[in-house]
Amino acid sequence: MRASTRQVLQSLCIATAVAALTAAVIYMVSYLIYPVTGIEVKGAHMFPESQAQTAVPDHASLITLNSAMLSRKIESNLWVKSVKVRKDWDSGIVAVEVKERRAVLDAEIEGHREVFAADGTELPGLGGANLERVEMGEDQLEGILRAGRVLASNGVALESVDGVGAGGIRAKVGGRTVIFTGGVGDAQVKALSEVMSENPKARRFDLRSEGRVVVGTGRLEGSRKPGSKAAGTG
Repeated sequence: MRASTRQVLQSLCIATAVAALTAAVIYMVSYLIYPVTGIEVKGAHMFPESQAQTAVPDHASLITLNSAMLSRKIESNLWVKSVKVRKDWDSGIVAVEVKERRAVLDAEIEGHREVFAADGTELPGLGGANLERVEMGEDQLEGILRAGRVLASNGVALESVDGVGAGGIRAKVGGRTVIFTGGVGDAQVKALSEVMSENPKARRFDLRSEGRVVVGTGRLEGSRKPGSKAAGTG
């Protein structure tokens, strides 16, 4: 019985050693044939390029480099929204294309300063963004972040939050002023995109009325319900 157990253990040890040796040989051969010769980072302003370089192990090869794992390491940086990793098998260069978050809200909440991106991620600073600091409460912040997520999910980019008050939240979308509350819905945001395209000279779009987009230049001029064909004027 003991001899049988010893044989099993010996077999396991041999199998483990062979597997380890095989892995080492594959790693060395892959490095010799397809070595990573450099890391190229594109689109980074706040994300430090050195962080991408340190995320790639020494003597890495294009074969063994795990692109998904590299992307996750880079996306752990708060400034990074998404990453694309491409391997150039001819040059050995690993191209890392970074899409960064940008600050859209510089909030002062009960004496504390907090900076947020449009998707609700709290950022470590403004990152060069020129924003007005806006005083607000926690409930108003939640409304802004909720509305920002609805805008983003419908392909509408929130550029900045410029003011908060009893009359609602004043923000910039597509370079123009949009006024809303935290109750913005998907249908309303989809209608906003259409109305903004149809009214290129309008300076203001009001979403505070449930189910409507009100268009204005200096005063309110007309309104549009989601799904209707045209905005009226008055």
